[in-house]
Amino acid sequence: MSKRIAAALVAACALAAPAMAQRSLTMGVQTPPSALDPHYHNTTNNTMMLMQIYERLFELDNQAVPQPRLATAMRPIDDLTWEVTLRQGVRFHDGTPFEADDIPYTFARIPTVPNSPALYTPAVRTISAIEIVNPTTIRIRTHEPNPLMRFDMAAPFILSRRIHGPNPATSDFTSGRLAIGTGPYRLVSFAQNERLEIVRNPTYWGPPEPWDRVTVRFIPQAASRSAALLAGEVDLIDYVPVQDVENLRRDQRFALFEVDSVTFVYLFPDSMRDTSPFVADRAGNPLPRNPLADRRVREALSLAINREAIATRLYNGLAPPADQFAAPIAEHRLRTPGPLPHDIARARALLAEAGYPDGFRLTIHGPNGFFPSDQNLLQALAQQFTRVGVETTVQALPPANLFTRATNREFSMFMTYYSSYLTINPLRQVVATRNPDIGFGPFNRQRYSNPAIDEPLRLALTTMDPERRQVLTQQAAQALLDDKGVLPVIFLRNTWAGRRDRVVYDPSPVNHTSAVNARPPN
Repeated sequence: MSKRIAAALVAACALAAPAMAQRSLTMGVQTPPSALDPHYHNTTNNTMMLMQIYERLFELDNQAVPQPRLATAMRPIDDLTWEVTLRQGVRFHDGTPFEADDIPYTFARIPTVPNSPALYTPAVRTISAIEIVNPTTIRIRTHEPNPLMRFDMAAPFILSRRIHGPNPATSDFTSGRLAIGTGPYRLVSFAQNERLEIVRNPTYWGPPEPWDRVTVRFIPQAASRSAALLAGEVDLIDYVPVQDVENLRRDQRFALFEVDSVTFVYLFPDSMRDTSPFVADRAGNPLPRNPLADRRVREALSLAINREAIATRLYNGLAPPADQFAAPIAEHRLRTPGPLPHDIARARALLAEAGYPDGFRLTIHGPNGFFPSDQNLLQALAQQFTRVGVETTVQALPPANLFTRATNREFSMFMTYYSSYLTINPLRQVVATRNPDIGFGPFNRQRYSNPAIDEPLRLALTTMDPERRQVLTQQAAQALLDDKGVLPVIFLRNTWAGRRDRVVYDPSPVNHTSAVNARPPN
């Protein structure tokens, strides 16, 4: 009898093993990547797809703690030298070994990628040399102290000197020919703006991923994503529409996965040019000078924004009003006395004081399908600006088109978001005076420049003492807030919804939708 039972168990396991092994996941994702080149565009929608295929030296976990990936340890030798221990036994998807030479190769490529909307240059800006001590040890030498080095080394994805060769083209990554990394999944296919298919990497150095196959469907329309989830066409969706959250919460077939984010939405005015393309007088005639160059006008527009109403009415309390250019949990953020003011009378008075008693016309641009209710938010902002005398229209564009045109300085004002656990990071990336040589301002699409920000920021980025760095960072942040160089609007709350019988998701504060954050329910 015991032999029969044993035989039956073996047979049952043999039947069950394929069913367990062939676990698949289908995700409905709002925003597609602009390319599969891991250095082309430093943005959330690219990163969350790329992190499945490629790896960094370290990966920030959901508490912003660097976790070992291709490196196992990192320590400062002195203020200008860091020693990094590399992981042994790692291979790229085609079997090519990961080698110490791949690090200087990768870091040298980062500033050279052509036509990039936003390079990873800030992550390598301080590096002066990389010394290969032995096959598993490198020393990174910097030309100045860099207190953010641990965070910087958790940014760029690592390529292979042997595989990717000299001057690899972005198109060869996006086509799949060079989309070869060390990550837990391998690329099967990529149809731009449609879908990405990956399979588990059987030779991955780390614990095996639970999914044999992952399909990512790019569904920019919020209603269509929800419909796909309700119909069982996808197992998980991101950016759950605000109006669907409570219905899904009550439906026992689904689970919500929520977290306070490090993402804040802001408006970026064109304040540095004498004239601007999308401003005009009330009759539609071009203005001889750019009103957005006047700080009083920018303050008037900030006062026009009823952030509390946007948070409560448009986002049903799921997107708190922003009080500054840093997330609520960001390190070294300003300790502000309260919310940014909303004062229509004061806004109108400032416009009159600046020479625009009758207001003017303005078009603001923003994304269509980049974050929840982004088009509705654009319309709400336009209505609020119009109430104080700035007659405002909107143009919503696909994200890739928006950022390409914004990089070309085609807008008078545009809306976007930024995600960071640090206050200093958006300062150096978005509003520091643009300087590609040192990696300042890669996201500074309006070419904003303010010495009152640049000087304390420059000092903060070379100050190893955390208390002194906090003082300098807050000095720069206060100068930005006072100058209204950008207009913060809301903080986003990240929400995913999944089929309860299919998936459990670890919600990401930086809003990454990735198979590496998902697991089966049992």
